[in-house]
Amino acid sequence: MAKRTLAASWARAFSRGLKALNRQAVRTGSRALVRALKAPKLKVPRKAATRPIKARALKPASRPLPRPPAKAARSVAPRGDWLQGLAAGAGGSRGFHVYRPAGLLPGERLPLLVMLHGCGQTAEAFALSTRMNRLAAQQRFFVLYPEQSRQANSQGCWNWFETRSGRAWAEVDLIMNAVDQVCQRHPVDRSRLAVAGLSAGASMAALLATRHAERFKAVVMHSGVPPGAAFSTITALRAMRGRRLAAPVPHPAPAHPWPPLLVIQGRIDTVVDASNGRACAELWAAAAGAHATAPRSVQRGQRYPMSVCDYVGDRKSGARTVARLIEVERLGHAWSGGASGQAFSDSGGPDASRLLLSFVVGQFKNAGTMSAIRTAAVAALPVGADGRARTGSGLCSASDVLSDKPHPEMSDVS
Repeated sequence: MAKRTLAASWARAFSRGLKALNRQAVRTGSRALVRALKAPKLKVPRKAATRPIKARALKPASRPLPRPPAKAARSVAPRGDWLQGLAAGAGGSRGFHVYRPAGLLPGERLPLLVMLHGCGQTAEAFALSTRMNRLAAQQRFFVLYPEQSRQANSQGCWNWFETRSGRAWAEVDLIMNAVDQVCQRHPVDRSRLAVAGLSAGASMAALLATRHAERFKAVVMHSGVPPGAAFSTITALRAMRGRRLAAPVPHPAPAHPWPPLLVIQGRIDTVVDASNGRACAELWAAAAGAHATAPRSVQRGQRYPMSVCDYVGDRKSGARTVARLIEVERLGHAWSGGASGQAFSDSGGPDASRLLLSFVVGQFKNAGTMSAIRTAAVAALPVGADGRARTGSGLCSASDVLSDKPHPEMSDVS
């Protein structure tokens, strides 16, 4: 009875408050109407009222009026469209942007690259910093930019470290929801998907690649922390400084190995310790039974020099490049070769966007066209009595024909 009386009193109080607000609004509107009626009327001169108005041609303005929204859209999306969307799930909702290149042809299906921003960034800021949309316009592929909510993280970071609480996996599901939306609404080639990220976005990209290995053909981590290195905010900060947890990460299933990994890491990064880059590559190598090759030094023009090391599997597993580690001299916590004047961007480094694209396109070829060509080549070769394919120069095994050689030194590093 007490609960019912309390509820009734709350209802009466709410009703009285609502009526008071209505009365106040009515009185305010009435006073405004009275003032408007009492205002002196403007006197219009008779000559002006009776004089006929001659029609004159309007002259175009010497300077067109500025249109900031359109100008901003053009800068983010050159020769294409900058579209918005919303993904929802158990982890709440997240907005996202999609870059769609212009001039799509009937029946044309393009690859999709997922780009995950870092802390303190937005999807638009990340697009401007990396200039990825310009490359997408030239090379013709879609780019998806999920955006973290400030309600989910006050710094705008992806919660890649909240694995025990489940928040990290909920955000993984939200990002995959956005991926599925883009694949359904646009002509995306679902066999050519890749994911990349910077800082917290890089760590989240690694979670996506390990959680949904069957969906992605390549993953790129720029200045990120490897999976399993943290499970809370405190342990994440420690991992960023190089004090990572030795938490075991489930190895991929043989049917769905982790997609090849490209790691880009600045050697003077004071936010994410440089040791994290090597730890990421070694984690991928251990999962695939790969070994490190001799590092090589590369420099183009006045860009910062870099060291490149490939982790290659044995011939039994295809001798393919499982991971590539690029360590850039004089680079801090910033997108290497990014646009000048943007936060978390260093224009002096080698162009990470072009390095990323070169690696991803190579993996698309290895996973698709090249595999089909090699499979057809093996089927066409005559087989000897010992079961080995016979060529003009002698005998070779099927693994010799099907093997993926390590990528040569990048020739398009700017």
